[in-house]
Amino acid sequence: MPCGLFFSDYRRDDAIFKTWWVKLWLLGFLAFLFIFPLFSSKLNVFLNTNVLNLFVVIMIYIIGAHGLNILTGFTGQISLGHGAFMGVGAYAAGILAARLDLPFYITLPAAGLITAAVGMVFGIPSLRLKGLYLAIATMAAQFILNYAMRNWTSLTGGSAGLNVPFAAIGGFEFSSDERFYYLVLVLVILATAFTKNLTRTRPGRAFVAIRDRYLAAEVIGVHLFKYRIMSFGISSFYVGIAGGLWAYYITIISDEHFTMWLSVQYLAMCIIGGLGHVLGGIFGPCFMVLLPELLRIPAEALSTSYPNIFEIFGSLQNGVFGLIIILFLIFEPDGLAARWHTIRAYWKLWPFSY
Repeated sequence: MPCGLFFSDYRRDDAIFKTWWVKLWLLGFLAFLFIFPLFSSKLNVFLNTNVLNLFVVIMIYIIGAHGLNILTGFTGQISLGHGAFMGVGAYAAGILAARLDLPFYITLPAAGLITAAVGMVFGIPSLRLKGLYLAIATMAAQFILNYAMRNWTSLTGGSAGLNVPFAAIGGFEFSSDERFYYLVLVLVILATAFTKNLTRTRPGRAFVAIRDRYLAAEVIGVHLFKYRIMSFGISSFYVGIAGGLWAYYITIISDEHFTMWLSVQYLAMCIIGGLGHVLGGIFGPCFMVLLPELLRIPAEALSTSYPNIFEIFGSLQNGVFGLIIILFLIFEPDGLAARWHTIRAYWKLWPFSY
């Protein structure tokens, strides 16, 4: 009975999907995601919520979380400005679409490139700063960009917000949750595939070398400034795409959507999902978006006996998030992705203990 995988060449050993069984599971999961909207209406009634809306929000956050995971998980550069960079992408897409009347297939990549440029500018201090000092520098970027979004009223609309038209390709508008679901699903698949392959390239290995031992990386010829700036640029491009999708989805944006709390949430997603794991960028957003929905179920069950239960649960939500992050740091510092790998390895080797 086989109890592991054995390869005779490096190419097969380095493959992303090592067996046909894994490929079949992946194809089955993708098929499920593509047919999911067909029966989501029944889940809406059963769960008393808009399930497609939850899935769209999760997938938008996944794209942004992949970006932060590249920067923090793979390169070791802590960022507390991810929420503001998402706002840059949202406003860039909104302004190009609403005021210049540019099509969606131009505004979305342009939003990513503009955000990448802004992120690289704020990533310049990464040459001299690291750890908490770099986190404070990116926090400054959060406040600076938030101030510009709120007070540059001639460009952003200020507190009144900016109206964004529906995303459209040709004459086809993504004006419903179902249509937007398929759009974001395709982009999530592309973002995940690119992230996985990026970690296997020369820049990806340079990112990991900088994270693990930046002095040793510099000694062996890794250009620290080049790859740190590149990491900021790629990370910001991802979150700029996520911001552009967010703007097209909710069709009205304001600075209130991109606060410091959003940056903290993104960092929490990566910690809970697993820093340095591609799956961490998927598990983290799923957990963070679905947790409030899970907390809502007991609140609704107790609402008849305790009318003020929703207010209590609302005030406890932030505390629950903080407690969960602390518990993950103590008991599972590698996140849900590491736990998934442990479970998968157990069943791969079962019934053997080695």
